[in-house]
Amino acid sequence: MGSILKFSIINSKNISWESDQLLVFLVENNRPSQYFKKWQSLTGNNINNIIENASFSFKFGQDLLVRSSKNSILLFGYGATRKTNLDYEKLGGILFSKIDKLGFKEITIISNLEVSENKQNVIISKLLLGFKLKSYSFLKYKENNKINSKKIENVKVLKKEKKILEQQLHLNDNLISGIFFSKDLTFEPPNFLTPQEFVNQITSLEKIGIEIEVLNEKNMDKLGMHALLGVGRGSIEKSYLVVMKWNGSPNSKKNIAYVGKGVCFDSGGLSLKTPRGMIDMKEDMGGAGIVVGAMKAIALQKVKRNVIGVVGLVENMPSSNAQRPGDIVKSMSGKTIEILNTDAEGRLVLADALYFTIKKFKPDFVIDLATLTGAIISALGKERAGLFSNDENLSEYIFQTGEKIENLVWKMPLDKFYGQKMLSKIADLKNIGTPEGSSIQAAAFLQNFVGRTSWAHLDVAGVVWSDRVSDIHSGGATGWGVRLLFEIAKNNYRF
Repeated sequence: MGSILKFSIINSKNISWESDQLLVFLVENNRPSQYFKKWQSLTGNNINNIIENASFSFKFGQDLLVRSSKNSILLFGYGATRKTNLDYEKLGGILFSKIDKLGFKEITIISNLEVSENKQNVIISKLLLGFKLKSYSFLKYKENNKINSKKIENVKVLKKEKKILEQQLHLNDNLISGIFFSKDLTFEPPNFLTPQEFVNQITSLEKIGIEIEVLNEKNMDKLGMHALLGVGRGSIEKSYLVVMKWNGSPNSKKNIAYVGKGVCFDSGGLSLKTPRGMIDMKEDMGGAGIVVGAMKAIALQKVKRNVIGVVGLVENMPSSNAQRPGDIVKSMSGKTIEILNTDAEGRLVLADALYFTIKKFKPDFVIDLATLTGAIISALGKERAGLFSNDENLSEYIFQTGEKIENLVWKMPLDKFYGQKMLSKIADLKNIGTPEGSSIQAAAFLQNFVGRTSWAHLDVAGVVWSDRVSDIHSGGATGWGVRLLFEIAKNNYRF
């Protein structure tokens, strides 16, 4: 549930010096400007004296609030050291937190930086991106959600030239819309976000130009998707496979594909999780949430590339009809799988979803995302996703893209002997191997269903949710990965 924040760009004639608003001066030193002088003449305050008496030193994120009968200003430190785009975003998040505490409904941001016009556009656009990312909250189920919602409603930016900054803010909004959509889906409780409701949420994207195809259980049965279907057998909820097609380059036959695991709730099935282990299992649709959010951002931005998004949507529950340990299922690929643990269900969903995607669309490369194993959290914590791939160039590209935008991944091994641990004595494969290296074995299992197609698997179990508050994150669903997939689609990797 994104905020109602509105951004607008104004010129100096539109500053209402007499109104009860907050002027935010982005400053790196005490160099006076015409706007400082204007404020001083209206209030009689001397900025330099105030700064000196308050020991304000212009450090990154440092602030100094000055109130007067006429107006209020907030000096907001930019710092002296060289910064990256991510620094500007973090600065925006810090600014939002400060404004939110102060309770102002409207602010005007005035840059007092000694940089070029182009550099100012970059700084302001990234700052506002971080500002809006930090504003996110999910209050849908709070009785007093309107009372408790964020107070800031309108942000004005003083700029002489509007066009370039407006374009950059439009790009921000498209990306944020996808990230917030992913966050909303991940926050939703499982009694609301059933597989059917997830389908409903996805079909709403048709209005922005995404072609949607929904495969129901009858359709999947005809295709032989019994690995995926087996997972949902124990639930009263029906299972689905949803295809999203963005035709951003209609004259090209090439495309890329993203595939997501969408287990809307994972009880573990008959291999039942502990009560504590079940508490967070509404998040097991996180991979699908990333894919859907990325597809929304891609379509809104009208990215000039053909992108396929595929998500398998199921609920894994125990019942008299549930899949059993010891069962053998036949996947769409024809490979048979011995089920030794019904809680290793995500790889079964992806096995059919990956094979279907590659066979039907023949993508240049495919990336799958799944909250697949708890073991990846033991290996990498909640800072990075695990990256497994059969293509070193694709792997390196994903890694480097993630480093630039702080959607961090770490390259993991995928040696052949891990795959050997997934071989069954009575079927082609089994769905679990040994406890050691289980995240790698899970990735090796998936590799059986991609053939020679360039493929990367992202185990996102540790990164889709974080209770840790950061400069641009207020806790809970992170929206991690939406930006990564968006950037990969936007850039011309491979073609």
